[in-house]
Amino acid sequence: MKIYTKTGDQGETGLFGGTRVSKASTRVDAYGQVDELNSVLGFVRAADALPASIDATLTRVQSDLFDVGAELCSTPERAAKGDLPLIDEASITRLEQAIDAAEKPLQPLQTFVLPGGCEASARLHMARTTCRRAERAVVDLASRESVRPLAIQYLNRLSDLLFVFARLANHEAGIADVPWVGRS
Repeated sequence: MKIYTKTGDQGETGLFGGTRVSKASTRVDAYGQVDELNSVLGFVRAADALPASIDATLTRVQSDLFDVGAELCSTPERAAKGDLPLIDEASITRLEQAIDAAEKPLQPLQTFVLPGGCEASARLHMARTTCRRAERAVVDLASRESVRPLAIQYLNRLSDLLFVFARLANHEAGIADVPWVGRS
């Protein structure tokens, strides 16, 4: 099977279910940004000193994001068939449990922190901001078309997890978070 089909040469792509839409559509933008987030998480996981506990969780998250993307790139009729793997309440609960576990060894926040510290932390902050952008794109899509609220909730919680993981990566590397110092 060839990787190129030439069916997108005129600026359209096919949704799962057969409908053709512009590659500039809100739906394509939303699932494209979820795909970009998944790629950034692959970049995070390639960091040399990424703690194993973070890597294990991100492996599951990457699979979850594939499910979110599949749902977003499906026509509503195709998604309604009920045979797509969908993010559910248990998926969100897993993220919340991971946040709670990752926060245990951390000192409570006293100030905002800047992205940085060790390499893994910096990559996790990049993933966090990419996640927020994907979340905004899905929210925008939901304002125009039907989107299950759980997809938005999942991305919201994931960005929180990525923030806590960035702090945890610094903690495990013995590097302090970079505090934001406002102008006085």
